[in-house]
Amino acid sequence: MDQKAEEFYARLKAELENTTEKWPVEYLYKFIIPASDEKIALIEKAFNNMGAVITTNKSKNGNYSSVSINVVMQSADAIIEKYQQVSTIEGIISL
Repeated sequence: MDQKAEEFYARLKAELENTTEKWPVEYLYKFIIPASDEKIALIEKAFNNMGAVITTNKSKNGNYSSVSINVVMQSADAIIEKYQQVSTIEGIISL
């Protein structure tokens, strides 16, 4: 992981810990990916068996898909771990 990514995750962890009073907490992940059923399946697989509610929408031109995931997470570290896990999917953008 490069230094920029490390700094981002460190800031995210600090922000999550400072703004969350009690764990576990429901967290909303949002991603944009090139439209591909295969890539959506990879994201869904990362959140499989977690009780996640996943919604997808295609862009107007059908080139991209947005994926929103509501899921209960146990800690800031668990949230960051999921971001890192899906970051390996080619073309994914985390919002």
